[in-house]
Amino acid sequence: MSYLEWPEVYRKLGVKPVINAQSWVTVLGGSIMRKEVLEAMNDASKVFVDMIELNKSAGKFIAKICNSEAGLVTNGCASAQVLMSAACMTGEDDYKVEKLPNTGGMKNEIIIFKGQRNRYDKAFETSGAIIKEFGTEEGATEEDLISMISNKTCAIAYVIMPFYKPGIGLEKTIEIAHKNSIPVILDAAAEIPPRSNLHRFINMGVDMVAFSGGKGIGGPQSSGILAGREDLINSAFKNSLNLHSNIACVGRPMKVSKENIIGLVTALELYLDSNEEEEYQSWKEKSEYIKNQLKDIPYLDIKIENTPTDRQGTQPVLYFHNDWKGKSPEKIREEMINGDPPIYLGVGGSNLYEYMGEINIVMTNVMEGEEIIIADRLNKLLR
Repeated sequence: MSYLEWPEVYRKLGVKPVINAQSWVTVLGGSIMRKEVLEAMNDASKVFVDMIELNKSAGKFIAKICNSEAGLVTNGCASAQVLMSAACMTGEDDYKVEKLPNTGGMKNEIIIFKGQRNRYDKAFETSGAIIKEFGTEEGATEEDLISMISNKTCAIAYVIMPFYKPGIGLEKTIEIAHKNSIPVILDAAAEIPPRSNLHRFINMGVDMVAFSGGKGIGGPQSSGILAGREDLINSAFKNSLNLHSNIACVGRPMKVSKENIIGLVTALELYLDSNEEEEYQSWKEKSEYIKNQLKDIPYLDIKIENTPTDRQGTQPVLYFHNDWKGKSPEKIREEMINGDPPIYLGVGGSNLYEYMGEINIVMTNVMEGEEIIIADRLNKLLR
């Protein structure tokens, strides 16, 4: 290992640390927790507590920062998705809670815009719900959504993620759903920062929203946030714990440890007290350094972008012209990973017609000085 500190806990397993310029992705461990978070988790591990009381207390804290009626710490954002769909089907009915994933006799259909289908929405179906699509992959009309609503509809799901397609838009989705007394559930896993998103979607009228706790917030990777209407959060809570010894629930495998609950609450406190502008400025400076180091390479355009709907923070994006004669973006990513230390870059996603491809370099998890290593390695591969 030429640069990165190699902790003994990983060394003895033969697992090398990497430079993460791909974002807060699960496959690279999410984010780095601050020492205060780790210390709080260590303190939490030293005693026993009433887990129901802890869950409810942490939920009140989440509700306050999300401006929602109630909140819940979940085992990652995917767990929050499972619990959202379960809550919309069972309500607070113990019989229905125990019956899942058998949804016979329940409203069990979740409507989603076809253009927002993704590899994560399987979580909505894990509870036993059935996904029904409206529109096409490219777009939809209000009539498309309205025509899909039936007496089996338990919720309308909406997804916000990089390069997502808005369909009829979140505001119009909420309007139509509420006219039909149907809750809107939102997957916004990686939509923090900005910090304002913690309450923005609830303020818009979303009935439940799910965030990852292990991405921008810097909490444990296996933690998530669920916020929303009190009745629905109470239902999600019932579906997440064995509150009664004689009732089983679909969320039992997704229980959250006392250490993770305390870790997430601590991370949220630190996150809200930190300076967002300084964070953005750091990403911008690292981006500008890489751009300056890679300038004047023929048939390569380097742009610093920060489009909230597509890019997770300010980042340099390498656009390869169709006349580019060097290694392909895919080959460059591969060689960056195979180097020492391994460097993981973003996969891009703009697909602009005038370019053969792109590589985006996400700054959110690039540690101080790592931008120098990234630029040096890319210079050797690109020139």
